[in-house]
Amino acid sequence: MSTLSRSANEGQVRASIIIVNYNSGEKLLRCLESVGRSLEGGIEVIVVDNASSDGNAERLGGRRDVLFIRSETNLGFGAGCNLGASRARGKNLIFLNPDTVVEAGWIEPLIAPLESGDRIGLATARILLEKTPDLINSCGNKIHITGITLCRGLGYSRDSYREPEEVDAVSGAAFSIRRDLFEALDGFDEETFLYMEDTDLSLRARLAGWRCVLAPQSIVYHDYSLRITPRKVFYQERNRYMLLLKSLRWPTILVMLPVWLLAEVIAWGFVLLKDRGNIANKWQAYASIAANWKSIMEKRRATQSLRRAGDRELIRHTTFRLEFEQAASGPVAAIVGIVFNPVFFVLRVVTLLIVWW
Repeated sequence: MSTLSRSANEGQVRASIIIVNYNSGEKLLRCLESVGRSLEGGIEVIVVDNASSDGNAERLGGRRDVLFIRSETNLGFGAGCNLGASRARGKNLIFLNPDTVVEAGWIEPLIAPLESGDRIGLATARILLEKTPDLINSCGNKIHITGITLCRGLGYSRDSYREPEEVDAVSGAAFSIRRDLFEALDGFDEETFLYMEDTDLSLRARLAGWRCVLAPQSIVYHDYSLRITPRKVFYQERNRYMLLLKSLRWPTILVMLPVWLLAEVIAWGFVLLKDRGNIANKWQAYASIAANWKSIMEKRRATQSLRRAGDRELIRHTTFRLEFEQAASGPVAAIVGIVFNPVFFVLRVVTLLIVWW
């Protein structure tokens, strides 16, 4: 990716809000309207458009309150965020999905933790479901020991998780990060293109000795629904393999092979039951890892060079429980959870007993 260079006027801006758009239509306009109503001094807004055809480029190109950046190709979420960050002047960066609406007063609680001096590198908002605002979409993300990422608190009452606390990873829908940390991590991994970018960034920050926290007073509403797009399994599985290969030491990977083999059984079961028409995605994920092995190893060396935390610390910030109800409903999800979660519990305990490095 290109160097994330600072602007000479960066010191004048406390935070830059970066929104990456791809054919979000009216949702983006609603998002910007809510951001405009809540905008505070010293905050700039940047919209990166990934070659959309929804007409927003024409509508936003002349606005003076938004820095509009048009890409001629669809760069993907991570690369789009990096492009916005390269033009940002803020000391802190806030990434916001275009299908969100923010509540008044959301900015200050989201950037204040970054300025606390307590090794907090990333902060995530309390994200509620826009269509059912009494329920949570995500209060940070949970990382399963297999690398699978889950929305923390999905479907819980909005009154849950009201206190600031550490989380495994931030949610890419609405989070902040220190500008200097983002640059030290070389931003998002652009090869991910879509899905798992937030988990990958959070893991690399943790490895570098920084913390991820929930900022519960920052309220954002997200137009969220679970969708299995034709290429979703490919991106999620390939990116999960990449982030684990980049983050963990080789002895840890060896110890965790039983965990990952069980994850493969579950992933294949999901594909056969829920996404059979796109079964080639799993094979293509394996093939992509093999074809890009040299590039992944180069990124692994860069990631490991930042290491200030051990693998044990990363594993401690994982969960054994896979919330199968986030991907499926009915008795099948409940039965699968009853069968597999105790096995993951044992495997996580065994891993922590072995991995002291």
